[in-house]
Amino acid sequence: MRSVRARAALGATLVVAVALIGAGLAVLMVLRANLIDQADLQAEVAAREVAGQLATGTPYDEVELDDEEDHPVQVIDEEERVVLVSKDLRAVTGTGTTGVTPAPSASAGATPSPDGDDDGDDDDGGGDSRRPDSGEVSSDDPEFSDGTATVDRTTADYRFAAVEATTREGVTLTVYAGAPLAAEQEAVDTVRGAMLTGLPVLLVVVAGVTWLVTRRALRPVEGIRREMAAITASEDLARRVPEPDSRDEIAALARTTNETLTVLEASVERQRRFVADASHELRSPIASLRTQLEVAEAHPELLDLPGAVADTVRLQVLAADLLLLARLDAGEKPGGGTVELGALVREEVSQRTGDRIAVAVEVPEGGAFEVNGSRGQLSRVIGNLLDNAQRHAEGSVSVAVAPDGRGVRVEVRDDGAGVPEEERERIFERFIRLDDARSRDDGGAGLGLAIARDVAARHGGTLTVHRADEGGAAFRLWLPHPA
Repeated sequence: MRSVRARAALGATLVVAVALIGAGLAVLMVLRANLIDQADLQAEVAAREVAGQLATGTPYDEVELDDEEDHPVQVIDEEERVVLVSKDLRAVTGTGTTGVTPAPSASAGATPSPDGDDDGDDDDGGGDSRRPDSGEVSSDDPEFSDGTATVDRTTADYRFAAVEATTREGVTLTVYAGAPLAAEQEAVDTVRGAMLTGLPVLLVVVAGVTWLVTRRALRPVEGIRREMAAITASEDLARRVPEPDSRDEIAALARTTNETLTVLEASVERQRRFVADASHELRSPIASLRTQLEVAEAHPELLDLPGAVADTVRLQVLAADLLLLARLDAGEKPGGGTVELGALVREEVSQRTGDRIAVAVEVPEGGAFEVNGSRGQLSRVIGNLLDNAQRHAEGSVSVAVAPDGRGVRVEVRDDGAGVPEEERERIFERFIRLDDARSRDDGGAGLGLAIARDVAARHGGTLTVHRADEGGAAFRLWLPHPA
């Protein structure tokens, strides 16, 4: 049952089984109720026919009983004495009395007259045979009951209807007439047998079809699994899983998997390039520092102490940059404090006493430029942008803070050569330097702008580069206001 195909087939089979059993029981109940209603109708018609004859004064022995085998009849009076039964009725149950022999008082074959004279003539002997008013048959719904009857040595189940009739003489009789239930039982048994026979076959068909359909539907998934296993074994992230031609969920899964592999390949490639570039950047200052120390060991008078310190500082800055990038790549979130960008820019500029070009600050008085984030990381962004401007400016560097929609914009401008339009995205990649030799001489490793953009993105903002009015580059940092 660990297979999806097996679970799907079992689930579908159980659902269909429950549905079919419920529907089958409902069909049997409806069928049985309809057949019993028909039997009730037949029994009621037979009982009312006999009751009508008795109500009109027909003598017991002259009552016509049609279809005595299909509709056995039993009539009892108010004292529960049997006054009339079908000719071949030998035993009966379900009618309130089991008698099948008429009482002696009913053997005369005529209903008694009001004065007790059974011949039906008037006492004055004058020959005036006035008859009393006709009796009546009860119009109430008959009572129905289940029972058995033995007709000519054959016992069967019947549905009995009880109808009351009042004779001309005021005698109340209860007529029981039955209708056989053999047809109902046979029909129900036939339907039940057909259901019991067909249900297992249908369930086997459902299970087989579900198994085959699920197997066909999951075939692309197996292809995806095999390819992913091969990619894992070979560590070749350039491979892609097969995408089926269908437009279903499995095709979407394959496309998403390939997109994930593309992102993963790019990430791994970026990490490899990062490690290679970091090794390259570290190799130069380390080699230079080692050379200086070896020379100093052999010739102390030739020690270039300022150069050694510069290389050490460069190594320290590079290590700090690499550590920050590692934390950013690991998904480190900025702190949840509030930072006032106007004050942060003034503070950062005031600490830059060694810049070759004085930085002009433009921060409107009384402005509220608060954002959420890490004060240290945002200070690092502004410092990196100012360092970049100092390296490329010819005579002026400025920084301006201003409101911008639902956030704050910090713009750092210089009057240098600017950034070519086709390079305005590339410069934010790691270890990218448009002027490689000069940047390395000035101590740049090509990480400042990459760090600045990553930090801006972590704070929910953006960092872009444009052409400044002075002709150089204008870096625009946008950060949202606190929510």
